[in-house]
Amino acid sequence: MQPNTARGDLQGRHKRTAWSLPIFAFLSCLTFVLVPVVDPSASVALADPVDEEPVLIQPTQTVTAAEGVASTRPAREAFKITMIPKAPVYGIAPAAGVPDPGTAKAIAYEMVLARGWAESEYNCLVALWNKESGWNVFAHNKSSGAYGIPQSLPGEKMASVGADWATNPATQITWGLGYIGGRYQTPCGAWATSQQKGWY
Repeated sequence: MQPNTARGDLQGRHKRTAWSLPIFAFLSCLTFVLVPVVDPSASVALADPVDEEPVLIQPTQTVTAAEGVASTRPAREAFKITMIPKAPVYGIAPAAGVPDPGTAKAIAYEMVLARGWAESEYNCLVALWNKESGWNVFAHNKSSGAYGIPQSLPGEKMASVGADWATNPATQITWGLGYIGGRYQTPCGAWATSQQKGWY
C-alpha cells in the first residue's frame, strides 16, 4: 500500500506543478506592470498629469522639502500664447511694369520720373488710379461728381491746368500729380491714405 501512496503523492505534486507555473508567470508579469503605479518614481511618464494650459519648463532649481532636505526638480511657470496681429503695411504697391507707349500710364510714368520720384512711386500711382478710375479719362462718379483719371472733385478743378481737362489724359494726369504732391507729398502717400480711408 505504501508504494501506491507514494506514487499518488508524486502524481499529486506533478499536477500542482502543471497549474502553478502559469500562475507564477502571470504574477511575475503583473509585478512588472504594477511597480510603476505603486512607486511613482519608477515611471516619469506617470509623474504629472498634463496641464490644460501650456507650460514653460525653467532650468532646474533647488527646492527645500518639508523635512529640510534639499531636492531638485524643474520649476514650471504657466504662460499664455498671445497672437499679436501683424500691422498692415500701407503705401506699398505691386510692381506696375513698363507701360505701353502712347497710353495714359506711359504719360504718367514720364511725369513721375520727371518730378524726381522713384519708380516705386509710379507703382503706387498705378494702384491708386486703378482703384479710382481704372485710368479712364471719362470716368464719372455719379454719386460724388468726381471725374477723370484722378477723380477730381469737381472735375472743373482740372481746368486750372488746361481747357481740355475733360478729354485729355495728359492734362488730367498733370493736375492729379500736382494735387498729390501738394497734399500727400508722393503717390505712395496718397495710396497709403486710400488704403486706410478708402479715398484720397
